[in-house]
Amino acid sequence: MEPYVRTERSLSIWRRLCYAVGHFQNDLCASMWFTYLLVYLHNVLGFQSTFAGVLLLIGQIADGVCTPLVGYESDRTLTGICGKRKSWHLLGTISVIISFPFIFNPCLACSDGTPQWAQILYFSPFIIIFQFGWAATQISHLSLIPELVTRESEKVELTAYRYAFTVVANITVFTVAWLLFKFQTQHNLNPTITDNVGPVDIPLFRDLALIMLGLGALFSLIFHLGTKEGTPATERENLLISSAPSQDTTPRPVFGWKSWLKEPSFYQVAFLYMCTRLIVNLSQTYISVFITASLMLPKNFIAIIPLVMYLSGFVCSLVMKPVSKLIGIYITYLVGLMLVFAFGIWVYVAKHMGADSIYGASVLLGAGTATILVMSLAMTATLIGDQTQQSGAFVYGSMSFTDKVANGFGVILIQSIRPCNTEACCPDCVWFYRDVMAMVTGGLAIAAAICLFTIITWPIRIRRS
Repeated sequence: MEPYVRTERSLSIWRRLCYAVGHFQNDLCASMWFTYLLVYLHNVLGFQSTFAGVLLLIGQIADGVCTPLVGYESDRTLTGICGKRKSWHLLGTISVIISFPFIFNPCLACSDGTPQWAQILYFSPFIIIFQFGWAATQISHLSLIPELVTRESEKVELTAYRYAFTVVANITVFTVAWLLFKFQTQHNLNPTITDNVGPVDIPLFRDLALIMLGLGALFSLIFHLGTKEGTPATERENLLISSAPSQDTTPRPVFGWKSWLKEPSFYQVAFLYMCTRLIVNLSQTYISVFITASLMLPKNFIAIIPLVMYLSGFVCSLVMKPVSKLIGIYITYLVGLMLVFAFGIWVYVAKHMGADSIYGASVLLGAGTATILVMSLAMTATLIGDQTQQSGAFVYGSMSFTDKVANGFGVILIQSIRPCNTEACCPDCVWFYRDVMAMVTGGLAIAAAICLFTIITWPIRIRRS
């Protein structure tokens, strides 16, 4: 029993790092997907705003459908070539690698006269394969958290490690994008290249996607070599050891997916997680459009401002564990919501926000989104508790289903009410995207705060047998 005490109570730094980089490829691709897809489809390929939103919606629905299905099948899997969860992770990694390059490349079989609906048919299979792979990697990686550690503080710590590399991945994307923009400007021999994003930037986005896939594949290899997946027998030993007198030692029933659907806490955490991911994803999706259409800043700012956001988020992730231990997960989440709400107020009040103001606002948004995302994942791990082998992946899949589908419909709604549907932005778009950034973040922060109040009143726990 003694070896399990050491392993379970304190993972080595090497094992924590190897686990944390397992989602790095997903994070690199997600950063490009949410930050640059609309800009790429609308400004570079010339898609109408509604058609661009349809492609993103297809991806989000595919991801939302695949996520709970992958979670359910992952829980049913008894073993695999490299472990129950890691086998799904490997399948997802391969799917992402073979599909993602085609998304940030023009239609290979299309000409200038090809209608946009036909191009949607071309891109859709690659997007669906990519989203299946992304879901398989995400759910299998998240499901390992309760299997590797059982103490709540260690779950928060491992989630913070994971998010730290999420931030590093985003910083990597935006740094490389900034370098590519800078290189393009310094070696500009083409008079058609301007400060506006356009068709001339097709090679830039293609190169960015290929560089990110190469880096992601390398870190996925490190994850598979350095992470040892536990077995059900090992988990039972660890659960006996983790039942210290100060903890709740009441035996919990084995939960299937139908049992979770009867739990009030399941819906509380699902709604909170959905609001959290909507804040993170929609703000990331529209920050580039806000910068180019509302603030009218040069195109290199669509790399600089997101980079500032994730640098502030990275700093937050470093202090997440001690802060959450001091004031608790719920209050830490509330502090993050206050930072997000402050960003929304700042953007809405500042009628003529310049480059200097957007730096300060982006720091607030980056710190706030980092905080609420890590804390919401920690709450999900708390909900799962010891139900890791039986239904942990299903719970993570269900949480992700709500946010993926909601995010997809949120984007298509915003795109459909955009004042103009052409490539060029009309004067009304200036205020439209400012209102999107302010009201979406602020409104969702209020909804999340209300849900958090219900969780504080009725804490996360299993109430039914």
